[in-house]
Amino acid sequence: GCDHRCTFCIIPYGRGPSRSVAIGVIAEQVRELVAEGYNEIAFTGVDITAYGADLPGQPTLGQMIRRVLALVPELPRLRLSSLDPVEVDEDLWRLIADEPRLMPHLHISLQAGDDMVLKRMKRRHSRADVIAFCERARRLRPDVVFGADIIAGFPTETDAMFENTRRLVNECELTWLHVFPYSARSGTPAAQMPQVRGEVRKARAAQLRALGEIAVERHLQCLIGQKISVLVEQKGLGCTPQFAKIKIPDSAPVGAVVDVECVACDGDKAVARMVA
Repeated sequence: GCDHRCTFCIIPYGRGPSRSVAIGVIAEQVRELVAEGYNEIAFTGVDITAYGADLPGQPTLGQMIRRVLALVPELPRLRLSSLDPVEVDEDLWRLIADEPRLMPHLHISLQAGDDMVLKRMKRRHSRADVIAFCERARRLRPDVVFGADIIAGFPTETDAMFENTRRLVNECELTWLHVFPYSARSGTPAAQMPQVRGEVRKARAAQLRALGEIAVERHLQCLIGQKISVLVEQKGLGCTPQFAKIKIPDSAPVGAVVDVECVACDGDKAVARMVA
């Protein structure tokens, strides 16, 4: 669930308020999965940075992660889902800086890069907040790579407002873009706002996806020549710490973390060979 009421979103009406799983329960679930051979765990939720507000003592997301990592030292890799850029607590910032098991891949619940659009969405961050978030994360973890959710063609979005979103993608060097043309949800405030024409929404989404393709290609090119520890997700395909998909030899066992050297790029994937 979610405690907020973004004007485009129906989730709070369907799922209710946020509900957090107790730290001890999370640790036990993670321990069981690791014992079964899982080498990477992802923590997820509708609004993951709201974690703990409904629990005794109100532990933060960072405090929960720090505690689980301490309770399950055998967990090799931990990944986070979407983060609200203004709700990251200081414990999580310290983990980003100092915890090698936390993957250097941060996905931002961005939605737009224009302040007026963000205000009409009832988001909690501004354009400047996103820039500050990315700058701080890069200072603490120079190898971090960012993803972002973006809605194209939100009601009342002008060409100039959309351009602010386009520019933010480049300014923050966002790589993994999840782009959606705005789709009205019955019962939400945004559905009652002046709508952007459907063909304009689709065209803007296509522009953002093209930016994302360029960013992915740039990232993959930077991987060539690097030795990387890769999680084998399926036969012949792995995932880097920064969330890039990488083609690997079929001999790599599914579920294992293996060392490879990136030697080339092939479309939206890197290509690697095994290293001793």
